[in-house]
Amino acid sequence: MLKRLKKNYFLLISIFLILYFFFNLLSGQRGLISYFEKKKFLKNLQKQESLLINQINDLDFKNSLLSDNLDLDYIETLIRERLLFGKKNEKIYIIKNNEN
Repeated sequence: MLKRLKKNYFLLISIFLILYFFFNLLSGQRGLISYFEKKKFLKNLQKQESLLINQINDLDFKNSLLSDNLDLDYIETLIRERLLFGKKNEKIYIIKNNEN
């Protein structure tokens, strides 16, 4: 039995090394599975970043409307939406979308 192991020593070591590299290729911190998980995580972060940038731009625009040069139409729109005010003899209808 020992003679067979000595003869197949190179074969056993090569099989062990191939299996070792194969498992490390698939699993582990730098493996293929981890790569796809990190790629998915990166896409989610990029989507979040674009949403936050859009929100910042929107808030900057709204802030610029409320700065030194007041836009009276925008202020009227804000008052109507938030405080539900209207003009005299004006009917206000609130339409709710029920997507059930």
